Amino acid sequence: MRNADEHAQSPRPRRITVERGGPVVVEGPVEVVTDDGTVAVSRRFAVAICTCRRSATYPWCDTSHRARRPRPTGREEDGGR
Repeated sequence: MRNADEHAQSPRPRRITVERGGPVVVEGPVEVVTDDGTVAVSRRFAVAICTCRRSATYPWCDTSHRARRPRPTGREEDGGR
């Protein structure tokens, strides 16, 4: 983990994209510390971090969130009328 001085000298901020109903995409490389203290490292240029906890490769997203979509409401089924 970087200390405050190293972070202040970073050339640009790290970009994080939050996808509705999906993962959080982070420009890499990254280190992710999970709630049990496990550290996962990726050297890729961008990674998708799972937010639904359905991924078999947690903390990395494997698109398992796509298997369960919210049920449509009556308004969506009739074209919103």
